[in-house]
Amino acid sequence: MAPTHRSFAHGPTRRRLLTAGAATAGAVLAGATTASASGKSWPTVIPLPDGFRPEGITIGGGPYAYLGSLGDGSIYRADLRTGKGGIISTGPGTPSVGLKLDDRGRLFVAGRGQGARVVDARSGAIIASYVLTTATPTFANDVFLTPRTAWFTDSYQPALYALPLGRRGALPDADDIVTLTLSGDWSQVPGEVVNANGITRTPDGSALLVVQSGIGALHRVDPKTGVTKIVDLGDAAPLTNGDGLLLFGRTLYVVQNRQNAIDVFTLAPDGTSGVFRRRITDPDFDVPTTVAAYRDRLYLPNARFTTTPTPTTTYDLVAVAR
Repeated sequence: MAPTHRSFAHGPTRRRLLTAGAATAGAVLAGATTASASGKSWPTVIPLPDGFRPEGITIGGGPYAYLGSLGDGSIYRADLRTGKGGIISTGPGTPSVGLKLDDRGRLFVAGRGQGARVVDARSGAIIASYVLTTATPTFANDVFLTPRTAWFTDSYQPALYALPLGRRGALPDADDIVTLTLSGDWSQVPGEVVNANGITRTPDGSALLVVQSGIGALHRVDPKTGVTKIVDLGDAAPLTNGDGLLLFGRTLYVVQNRQNAIDVFTLAPDGTSGVFRRRITDPDFDVPTTVAAYRDRLYLPNARFTTTPTPTTTYDLVAVAR
């Protein structure tokens, strides 16, 4: 069935749902001060399988990163302590783009033109698959989780898609998918151009934040109406090729893939404005796309978009200080 259009809870309930989405991320940083010393000997460059073509990354409460392949959609798990890893879920032959791990051991995966799927991180089995839209073209790019919703961006359509999660995280039926049309300051660049990309929430949980790659703008999105407003970042340069977003407290990390950089901002609680603080670069960056954190480090996969992919092209995961 085609996705239905329904509205979400608003007011205090909406704020609570979005705010709670940071629980897992915050838990990853707990104990960072006492534990970071032991992590200093961990590798800062972790090799991935040749030809893997990584894009998305997620890290849960343990020292393991999960990465998806743009090639065949396989999911790779890397041990951050040793750099070793392996494929935990063989792909369906279609891309895996952004992904997030929930506290039930499920990976929510954006599947580009194939919508979304949910993978058991323990067994590698595909638990569910969803067609997010019947519109064409479509490019499910990234995903952000709250306890009650999985939000997906579409780079080719001016919309977000929401998978409402039931009690105890119950997955929705196919006809429960909600389409949130973007309006307000949002101006979609037509065709197969990357528009909506990375997604997270505002510090106070009252709204969503979405980066629009093609124009380099960060948007604050009302999760009830879809009305967007460009976040005032002062004199900061445009977020050209903005990709993955990561929020801790009021600190927002914005990956700019072909700039080989992460820009760091301090946001207002409601996400309407922000102040540029610094830029993180590293000589090992080679078009990093997304970012996840563990203890006092940021981890980014090198997608190497400026290198023609072959079965023998090398790829890796890079760690930098947070």
